[in-house]
Amino acid sequence: MDPLVLAAGTALVTAMATDAWQDARAGVVALWRRFRPEQAEVVEGELVEAHAELLTARQAGDVETERALAGLWQVRLAHLLREAPESAAELRRLLDEELTPLLSVTEQTRIGSIVMKAVVRDQGRLYQAGRDQHINER
Repeated sequence: MDPLVLAAGTALVTAMATDAWQDARAGVVALWRRFRPEQAEVVEGELVEAHAELLTARQAGDVETERALAGLWQVRLAHLLREAPESAAELRRLLDEELTPLLSVTEQTRIGSIVMKAVVRDQGRLYQAGRDQHINER
């Protein structure tokens, strides 16, 4: 799945549990109104339902429901990108400028993504890491 979609879906669901939930909802609904206006009302209703489910899950300590909701919104966002590829730049803006700032520093770190690509030629060595890397060669 597209790293943008993964990050945006996770950020959206995480933002649902914040005091700024209404801002997150408004941003996502505005995205749909711009690219798929006929679906905007349904999406808004689904967001309201997901928000209620998330709050209930958090009270019960149910992390699986939270993960499932993030997956659901990742799929919804992936469908939007597939139907309207031109929405990708706006989704990136929504993630960077509206959703991510609503989250704590810890939550912002959790939604990030790393994409690494590498090519080795002539039997060279390649080392890549998303975090710490320790190499002990003799």
